[in-house]
Amino acid sequence: MPSSKPRQRFEDIVSNIDAISRYSAGLDEAAFAANPMVIDAVERCLSRISEAAVKLGDNAVQLAPDQPWHNIRGLGNRLRHEYDLVSPRDIWAIVTGRLPALRAACEQAIAALAEPST
Repeated sequence: MPSSKPRQRFEDIVSNIDAISRYSAGLDEAAFAANPMVIDAVERCLSRISEAAVKLGDNAVQLAPDQPWHNIRGLGNRLRHEYDLVSPRDIWAIVTGRLPALRAACEQAIAALAEPST
C-alpha cells in the first residue's frame, strides 16, 4: 500500500541525497573508498532512500516515471543482505551517476504534488 504522505517520502529522498552530497563533497572515488566513515554514512542514506521508494509504491512510478524504481527499492535489500558484495566503487557510481537525476525527478514530483488538483 502506497504511503499516504507521498510528498514527505519524496522530500525524504531529496534530504538524504543532499546529505550524501555534503558527506562526499570534495572527494574523488579514491578518497571516498579510503574513508569508511563516509561510506557508512552514504550507505545509510541510500538505505533510507530505498525505504522511502518502497513506501512511495506506485506514486513513485506515476510521478517520476523516468527513474529505475525497482533498482532503487532493491538497493536497500542489497545493502542489508549482500553488504559484503557491495563495493565502494558501486556506491560511488550511484552517488555520482544516479543521484543527481533522482533528485531532480523528486523535486519535480514534489512540485507536482504541491499543485492544486483540477
